[in-house]
Amino acid sequence: MLKILDRYIVKKYLGTFSFMLILLSIVVLVIDVQQKIPRIENATALDPKLNLTYFLIHFYPFWIINLIVTFLSILVFISVIYFTSRLANNTEIVAIISSGASFHRFAKPYLYTSLFIALLSLAVNHLVLPWANTKKNELEAYTYNATKKEKIMGIAPVSAQLSRSEYIFINSWNKREKRGFGFVFQKFDKNRRMLYELKANDVFWDAAKKKFVLNGYLEKTINKDDTEKLGQGFELLKDYKQTPDELFPNELLGQNKITPELVDFINREKEKGNSNLNTHLNELHQRTSMPVSIIILTFLALSLASQKKRGGLGINLAIGISLAFVFVFSFEALKVVSANKVLSPAVAMWLPNMIFLPLTLFLYIRRANQ
Repeated sequence: MLKILDRYIVKKYLGTFSFMLILLSIVVLVIDVQQKIPRIENATALDPKLNLTYFLIHFYPFWIINLIVTFLSILVFISVIYFTSRLANNTEIVAIISSGASFHRFAKPYLYTSLFIALLSLAVNHLVLPWANTKKNELEAYTYNATKKEKIMGIAPVSAQLSRSEYIFINSWNKREKRGFGFVFQKFDKNRRMLYELKANDVFWDAAKKKFVLNGYLEKTINKDDTEKLGQGFELLKDYKQTPDELFPNELLGQNKITPELVDFINREKEKGNSNLNTHLNELHQRTSMPVSIIILTFLALSLASQKKRGGLGINLAIGISLAFVFVFSFEALKVVSANKVLSPAVAMWLPNMIFLPLTLFLYIRRANQ
C-alpha cells in the first residue's frame, strides 16, 4: 500500500515539476526573444551571420540551461505547493494519515525525489553548466544594452597582477580583438624597488602561438648599483602563462569553468595576491548551495501545503510564489553585497539556506505533530 503511495507521490512530484519546467522555458524564451530582437538586429548589422536563427541555435539552448538552473528552486517549490495542495483539498492526505501512516512516512517520497533532483542539479552545476555558459557567453554580450556591452566587449584600460611582485598595465585594451596600446610590465623586489620594466607601443594576443606579441618595445633592467641596462626592438614574444581572458577576467569568466578549473583559477589568483575574487567565489559556493536549497524548499512547501486551508490552492500558491521569489532573488542581492566585500562569499551564498532551514524545520515538526 505504502509503496503504491510512494510511486503515486513521486509521479505527481516529477510530473508537476516537468510541466512547470517546460512551461517556464517556453514562456520566458518567447518573451526574451521578443525583447532582444532589436539588439540581435544590431549584431546582424555588424556580422550577417549573427541573425535570429543563429541565436536560436547557438545561444538560446544554452541560455535556457542557465535559466533552468537559476530558477530550479522556484520550480521545485511551486510544484510541491501545487500538487500537495491538491492532495490536501481532495482530503487524500487526511485519508493516508488516518490509515495509520505517520506524517514522516508520508514525507519519505518527497525526501527521495528532492534528493534525486538536488544530486542531478549538483552534477549539472559543477560540470555541465560551465560548458553551457561557455557557449552562451560567446554571444551574451550582443544581447546587452550599449553600456553593459561596452563593459564586456569594448575598449578600456586593464591591469593584471602576475605575482606578488609582477604587474601588467595596458592603457587601451580591445577585449573583443584582444589587442591594445600602451603596454607596461614591471617587476619589483620584496622592498618594492623596481628591478625590470618592459614597455611597448602596442600588444596583441597570438592565439596560435599562445603568446603576447609586443611591437616597438623598450626594456629596462635596473642593477643593484642603480645602473640601468636598456634594450629595444621591433617585435618581442612574451609568454605570461595565461590567456588574456584569464589575465584580464570579466564577471563571466568564472561561469565558464568547471569546478576543478575554477578552484585552480581562484587559488592561482590568491597566490598572485589578487584579493578581488568575490565574484568567482560567489559562483563557486552557489553551485552547491542552490541544490541544497531544493531539499529545504521541498519540505517547506510540504509543511505549508499539506493541510487543508480556507482559500485552498490559491492561497497556498500565493504564499509559495512569494516565498520562492524572496528566496531565489535574495541570492542575487547577496551577490552584490558580497562583491562589495560587505559579506564573505561563503556566508552570502549560504545565508538564504541558513535562514530558511530553521523555519522549515519548525513548520515541518509542527505539522508532523498535528
